[in-house]
Amino acid sequence: MDCGVITSKSVLLLISLIFWAAAAGLSYVGGYVLNSYKEYDPFLEDKTALLPAVIIICVAVVMFTIGLIGCCATIRESRIGLGVFLIIILLIFMAEVAAFALGFIYKGKIKTDLREPMIQAFKNYDGKTEESHVVDYLQQELQCCGVQNYTDWIGSRWFNVSGNNSVPQSCCKRELSQNCTGQLQQPQFLNTQACEGKVESILQSVLNYAMLVILAFAIVKFFGMLSICVLTCRRENSGYQSLQSGSFA
Repeated sequence: MDCGVITSKSVLLLISLIFWAAAAGLSYVGGYVLNSYKEYDPFLEDKTALLPAVIIICVAVVMFTIGLIGCCATIRESRIGLGVFLIIILLIFMAEVAAFALGFIYKGKIKTDLREPMIQAFKNYDGKTEESHVVDYLQQELQCCGVQNYTDWIGSRWFNVSGNNSVPQSCCKRELSQNCTGQLQQPQFLNTQACEGKVESILQSVLNYAMLVILAFAIVKFFGMLSICVLTCRRENSGYQSLQSGSFA
C-alpha cells in the first residue's frame, strides 16, 4: 500500500470522526437557533425563517450515519461503500449550500418580518395575555422599551387603560427598578433603547453564527470528496499495474 493510499485512508477516517463531531455540533447549533427564534416567535410573521435551522438538524442526523458508513467503507476499502459515501457527502454538501443560501436570504427579511408583528404585540399589550408576558420578558432581558423607543407606548392599549401616562414596569432599568413607576415624565428611570433593533441584532448574530458553521463543514465535505476520489483512483491504478506486471512475467 503506497503513501497516497495510506494518507487518503487516514484522511477519510479522520473525516469520518469529524462527521460525528460535526453532527453533534450542528445539532447544538440547530437547537440553539430554534430556541432563539422560539423566544421571539410572536414577533415573527414568516415562520419559514426557521427552515435553515430545521435543515441543519436534519443534516446532523444524516451526518452521523454517513460517518459510520465512511468509516466502514474506508477500513474495508470497499469501492461500493466509498461510492455511496461520495454520493451522500455530495448530497449533504448541496443541502448545506442550500441552507447557507436560505440563511443569507432570510438575513435580509428579518427586519421586515419583525416590524409589523412587534408593533401589533406592543399595541395589544395589557399585562395579562401570553403575548404580553413575552413583551415583558423581551424588555427585561434586552433592557429596551418600545419598538423604536419608549414613546411608542403612547396610544397603546396599556397606556389608555392605565390612565396614568406610564409604561410597563418591564421598561424600568434594573438598577433603578425599586424607584421606577413607569412614568414618562421620569425617563431617567426607563430603558430608552428600541427593542426592534436589539431583537434584529440578536437574530442576525445567531443566523451569522449558523451560516459560519455551515460554511466550515461544507469545506470539510469538499476535502472528504477529494480524498475519496484520490483513494479510488489510486486503487484503480494499482490494480492496472499489477495486471500488466503479470502479463509480462
